[in-house]
Amino acid sequence: MILRPETPSDFPAVHRLHAACFETGAEADLVDRLRDDGDAVISLVAEIEGAVAGHVMFSRMRAPFPALGLAPVSVAAPWRRRAIAARLIEAGLDRAREGGWRGVFVLGDPAYYSRFGFSAEAAAGFESPYAGRYLMALSLDGEALPAAPGRVDYAPAFDGLA
Repeated sequence: MILRPETPSDFPAVHRLHAACFETGAEADLVDRLRDDGDAVISLVAEIEGAVAGHVMFSRMRAPFPALGLAPVSVAAPWRRRAIAARLIEAGLDRAREGGWRGVFVLGDPAYYSRFGFSAEAAAGFESPYAGRYLMALSLDGEALPAAPGRVDYAPAFDGLA
């Protein structure tokens, strides 16, 4: 498996991957719109046998400090349960640290994302339409995120998701 930055030649395969992994095409369209809007910051693929087997995207957020949102992440059905998503997420977090970002937010399953250090407690002080136990944050510099006063919003492309 090769983990690498997404290239324009990967765009159709990444779109098909997300469309196959989610119930609707909303996440596939989200990735396209984040790219088109210039809000995609980190976009990585897992390539296996010359094909895109997984993808993760980190996009710019509006926050009181430099922050990214992690979403979406997908792995093709034949390649699941092989830690591909985890390796993509970890590689993306490493790139975010190297890029000087202070924090990352994710809206997802606490049991899964806590393994990377995300916690609802770290996101609790922020105003967000997604506030609650599924909105989690991770500080990338080892210091607490400056939550007060603070509002966080995902890139505008997320506004169309149900």
